Amino acid sequence: MAGSALVVGATGIVGNNLARHLLERGWQVHGLARRPPADIDGLTPVAADLLDPAALDSALQGLRPTAVFLSTWLRQQTEAENIRVNSAMVRNVLDAVATARSVRHVALVTGLKHYLGPFEAYGKGKLPATPFREDQPRLDIENFYYAQEDAVFAASKRDDFGWSVHRPHTIIGYAVGNAMNMGVTLAVYATICRETGRPFSFPGSAVQWNGLTDMTDATLLARHLEWAATTKAARNHAFNIVNGDVFRWSWMWSRLADWFGIPPARYAGEGIPLARQLIDAGPIWVEIAREHRLAEPDLGRLASTWHTDADLGRPIEVVTDMSKSRQLGFLDYQATDDSFFKLFARLREGRIIP
Repeated sequence: MAGSALVVGATGIVGNNLARHLLERGWQVHGLARRPPADIDGLTPVAADLLDPAALDSALQGLRPTAVFLSTWLRQQTEAENIRVNSAMVRNVLDAVATARSVRHVALVTGLKHYLGPFEAYGKGKLPATPFREDQPRLDIENFYYAQEDAVFAASKRDDFGWSVHRPHTIIGYAVGNAMNMGVTLAVYATICRETGRPFSFPGSAVQWNGLTDMTDATLLARHLEWAATTKAARNHAFNIVNGDVFRWSWMWSRLADWFGIPPARYAGEGIPLARQLIDAGPIWVEIAREHRLAEPDLGRLASTWHTDADLGRPIEVVTDMSKSRQLGFLDYQATDDSFFKLFARLREGRIIP
């Protein structure tokens, strides 16, 4: 049954797609962000800084959400700062909604850094075996995902609501100005290669090129979030959430190249990171945007090269187990190449790419 949702981080890949999905399903949806989106029909925007408890209390005054979806974070220079800032945002939101005593479920979106470690130690040291499973213990290292989880667990015990934690792999979905956005980054990169004649070269490691991997479609994640919030059996569980297929980048890279009508460059055994390949691309994108009358001429708002390089440069194969969700009744599936194609078509429709 539809309820009243507070989507925290409504401008991001997760929050944007989740808000649209819940509205289509008949939910009343409030979208919380510092600058809430104005292009989602039916969304009630709520503007507030999650690190300002007084302003947050004021902004949420009178709201009685039955479900809170936490899908935001702020990248900091160190993991200690990531922990301090991102756990505080979770606590501040849950403290602000506590007085209404309306919340029955809180869903937190984290990711596979739960298993791979934080950015400072990403993919290093002793890691659990793949496929990653939810019952694997936490790594013996500080991680802001763990701090966010602990903040949710503490509030759940205090306020008697159910919770779920959702751990997607790299998310494919529509959003502009997002810090972690491989799909848009690769679309921009392919466009630059097509317009300039540069080779469309896989920028990652040989392990990623040859090994198996999986990804998560943002619309599939939205359905998973609603499922967990409305399914009794899913209460108080952490879940991996991926599309359900596996692939090798050696296959996917050709699929992406074909969509853009360009040849894939031969992989030489070691990729050149996108941060290096696109270091001079800001002015090039301005000219492409001018020529094709695109909506966003600022390459920095579209391409998150650091995040794409981190994912595609990993030295280990990453595959995720979805058994828990399947056993509890979530059976949705999404082909990952179709996820990319669907995103590219929407970017073209929105004049983000030509």
